[in-house]
Amino acid sequence: MVPRPGVPPSLGRFARHTVSCVTEPEIFRRAVGTLKSVRHRPEIELTEVRPPQRLAPWAYALTAEVTGPSDELSTGRLVLLHDPDGDEAWGGVLRVVAYVRVELDHELASDPLLPEVGWSWLTEALEQSGARFTALGGTVTQTSSARFGDIAGPARTDDLELRASWTALDGELAEHGTAFYELMATAVGLPPVGVTLFGQR
Repeated sequence: MVPRPGVPPSLGRFARHTVSCVTEPEIFRRAVGTLKSVRHRPEIELTEVRPPQRLAPWAYALTAEVTGPSDELSTGRLVLLHDPDGDEAWGGVLRVVAYVRVELDHELASDPLLPEVGWSWLTEALEQSGARFTALGGTVTQTSSARFGDIAGPARTDDLELRASWTALDGELAEHGTAFYELMATAVGLPPVGVTLFGQR
């Protein structure tokens, strides 16, 4: 197939799927359906967004936002990629990509083990949800910003960014969605469902 003008040859087969009305593969349709079926915490606001167009022939994406008990804000994005032909780097046909950014208080930001702690939020969420996956990898990055002069906002802000991806072993992704929402909640310090923190009504 001749690639469309402006589309690199290596991405020609991806563009073929994303710009035309082709029937979705059953495994992708089931995966998206199971993600949408997850009952998430009411504190988490979800929005379906346009997915990346050239990472895989099929893609689905949503954004999430949640505010914690101390007003820390966590924002995130969950992306599902599907390549019916498989991908050698993935080791499968379904790849889940997660991004989470959370505001930190200064005391927590000064913890030298924070990157390891942040990564454990994800691995524990995946384990506890029972998600079936392989080839998990990612990064945890701390950033600090200081404001000077006539700029509105706090004098200093600290953030943690987690980027990760893993390969789902089948099209049942409810547990993967559950793990992502649990990661978002843990990042801002929300207590388990049904538990009220002291000082909260």
